[in-house]
Amino acid sequence: MDTFDLLRTLTETPGPSGFEADVAAIIQEIWEPLADEIHVDRVGSLVGIKHGRGEMPNGQKRPRILLAAHMDEIGLMVANIIEYKGYGYLRMTNLGGIDIRQLFNQRVIVHGKRNLPGLLGSIPGRMLPSEKHGKPFDYESLVVDTGLPYDKLKKVVEIGDAISFQQPLRKLKNNHVTGKSLDNRCSVTAVTLALEYLQDRHHLWDVIAVATAQEETRLLGAATSAFTYRPDIAIAIDVTFGNGPGTSDPGTFDLGGGPVIGRMPDTHDGVTKGIVKAAEKLEMSTQNEYRTRGGGTDAYYLQIAREGIPTSVIGIALRYMHTVVESIHTKDVERVGRLLGEYITTLDENSLDELAKSMMEEEKQ
Repeated sequence: MDTFDLLRTLTETPGPSGFEADVAAIIQEIWEPLADEIHVDRVGSLVGIKHGRGEMPNGQKRPRILLAAHMDEIGLMVANIIEYKGYGYLRMTNLGGIDIRQLFNQRVIVHGKRNLPGLLGSIPGRMLPSEKHGKPFDYESLVVDTGLPYDKLKKVVEIGDAISFQQPLRKLKNNHVTGKSLDNRCSVTAVTLALEYLQDRHHLWDVIAVATAQEETRLLGAATSAFTYRPDIAIAIDVTFGNGPGTSDPGTFDLGGGPVIGRMPDTHDGVTKGIVKAAEKLEMSTQNEYRTRGGGTDAYYLQIAREGIPTSVIGIALRYMHTVVESIHTKDVERVGRLLGEYITTLDENSLDELAKSMMEEEKQ
């Protein structure tokens, strides 16, 4: 699959947190040739299962690895419909973590009874009251303008309807791309490439690929999918902070520098070491993300599901997070996909025992 075309298809499809149906349908179409089973679960996550091949010794149950990449994006929700001189305008609230500074003068789509193009307008600076000059804006300072009269707008839009940003994916130089919802559609792309990588390679373990719902608001899809499928190992794939002017080097990473391997309370050292070993086999450069607190990804709930799941995190460096001009390096996406696929091929009937043994040895040291 062409990486840019796949990214463009996914990022340009709307899917704010809690309203992922459109993007789930697109991912389902893409994953159907790559998975043996596929369905949307009760909370809206898309699940694709690729069965392992080969006999398990002594009738053992086939182990499972779960790959979680959230498909929802930040967005807005209609909070009120107001009237001014016959025209209708929408007040809004946020879906996910949005920096209000990035909302000004954006094009949006209002997902009412039918989709309406709109724009986020604000009062020109010259028209602001003097007491508001130089002061931070809030949501009351912004409205969505669709051009419709109030009475017609009320017939199409209701409070609680979703609003998504409208922004095409564009190529920059040196394999960089920019657009909206690369957080986290680039990771969904990487999981897709991993499934493709496994098509002609032997893997003993079942692979459960999940495009999780509502990560940006409550990590819902990770919690429910881990509980339902009870994987033996899980990996959360998500974006992390890319470096650039104005950022501090610790905690930020090079675009094009390769997969970012998480080492934090959310991660299991044995799984992480296995991923690093797979990267070494591929002669692939990686970066390390060290945190003393959890990383705020699906891994938070994956690791504590049921009796606990050994979990790791693989990141893709991204600049300008939670804006409509997020930027990544496409080679990082491809490398993460290849690394996931290669790691899965290394898992065998002894891998779980080896994980447990490695943790016991560390405790003795």
